[in-house]
Amino acid sequence: MAEFRRFSGSDRYIADEGLIAAVNAAIVLERPLLLKGEPGTGKTMLAQAMADALKMPLLTWHVKSTTKAVEGLYTYDVVQRLNDSRFGDHDVSDIRRYIKFGPLGRALQSEEQVVILIDEADKADIEFPNDLLRELDEMKFFVPELDETFVAKKRPLVVITSNAEKELPDAFLRRCVFHYIEFPDKLRLQTIVKVHYPDIDGQLVASAMERFFRLRNIDGIRKKPSTSEFLDWLAVLSRAGVAPKDIAGAMPFVGVLVKQEQDLDLVSRQRPT
Repeated sequence: MAEFRRFSGSDRYIADEGLIAAVNAAIVLERPLLLKGEPGTGKTMLAQAMADALKMPLLTWHVKSTTKAVEGLYTYDVVQRLNDSRFGDHDVSDIRRYIKFGPLGRALQSEEQVVILIDEADKADIEFPNDLLRELDEMKFFVPELDETFVAKKRPLVVITSNAEKELPDAFLRRCVFHYIEFPDKLRLQTIVKVHYPDIDGQLVASAMERFFRLRNIDGIRKKPSTSEFLDWLAVLSRAGVAPKDIAGAMPFVGVLVKQEQDLDLVSRQRPT
């Protein structure tokens, strides 16, 4: 195993003991860290915090519904090679010119240890995680066009996020260290606010937080506002000079928090008269 580098959070990322323990377990076991939790709870930001705290480069692979696993390793631009053979003056016999390595492929080839974020892995086809099992296990991949195997020189720290849009396969889950990031309680949210806005008015924060948690607890709300949206709301309230008393019976700039018409209707019916 590689030398253990302990993670204990960062100046800009407030991690609880459970999350810190999960990160360090993944580092010790050299396994991917799989993070689930509500959108906006800091899953993606954790990878940046790890890279900053451990002084490693960060590579990011944002997964889409059309993403294929091999794209994270490499792509072969056969169309460009065909065009060059017909119209260009390039030496098309050098296939390496047409191989472009993806984020995971670059992470496995890096001369230094890196953090690789595979963001929202559950957005892709159900076969996507299965297609990465061997590469994440063995930390190597084969490029048939080059007849060459690339083996990691420094095993990267792999962070995988999921919003639980699809269930991930059991075989994939067995190879990961799992952590569910709970939505922060009021005390932890206050700590997060202090990190991002150390000079903001405390009474404004208290009034905004009271309204924010009341909103999240409305029965039937489809998309509960996230931590990041609360921070955005605070910034707008502060910049606009909204007084703490003005939040008690109203919700200024509600569109920063509520993003669906049905939820806006629910919120409007909950407002005190």
